[in-house]
Amino acid sequence: MDFTGKRVLITGGSRGIGKACAEAFAKRGAKVAINYVQNEDAAHATLNFLPGKGHILAQADVSDPNAIEGLIAATVQGLGGLDIVVNNAGISQRHPIDTASYVEWQDAWDRILSVNLRAPANVIYWATQHFLKNGGGRIVNVSSRGAFRGEPEMPAYGASKAGLNAMTQSLAQKLAPDNIYLGVVAPGFVETEMVTHVLEGERGEGVRNQSPLGRVAQPEEVAYAVIFLAAEESKFSTGTIIDVNGASYLRG
Repeated sequence: MDFTGKRVLITGGSRGIGKACAEAFAKRGAKVAINYVQNEDAAHATLNFLPGKGHILAQADVSDPNAIEGLIAATVQGLGGLDIVVNNAGISQRHPIDTASYVEWQDAWDRILSVNLRAPANVIYWATQHFLKNGGGRIVNVSSRGAFRGEPEMPAYGASKAGLNAMTQSLAQKLAPDNIYLGVVAPGFVETEMVTHVLEGERGEGVRNQSPLGRVAQPEEVAYAVIFLAAEESKFSTGTIIDVNGASYLRG
């Protein structure tokens, strides 16, 4: 898959899956905008790591609805346009209903829905305004197997990802006539900094054994599914959800 000349925005692009996606696009000729919130050092490290030229940093808190129009505008200006958006930024937070206080419960729902669902919706809105005026584009949203199997300790997380899936498929139907194509990649556990404490702790072996492969995904494996859905050749796969969970959860 060749992305020469394509301009790509990746939210949460400085680490983990986002960094792997940035590298995958850059290796294939794209110019990448790496969105980050606070960790400027990590963002610069990723920027300097990418092959090719023309990549930029795009600082913005995507959970702030007032920041998104500016993020898209700055990306378009910095890259000279925008062809592909990857909504990767996301958070998780334990809030078991039997032990969390009502304040903790409300905080979890507010924070998780703000980052995992409302933020992608707002990024999609402003990206779509650009795409409608410029012949179309691609949007890939990073979801989770938790949208299907449930998240007993983090119900807001599971709900946010299920909502992201539903929104993606609704907009895939709405926007296909405008040459705007959307897809979802739904990973299981991925070996990133966010879950190092789990994989190295007492739960690690059990987590790895959820897959018959006996391991969790590498970020690059998730990134490959992302670039597939972002490719010109994949437009008839609009609305598709690709599972990347090593057969740890199989849905009908």
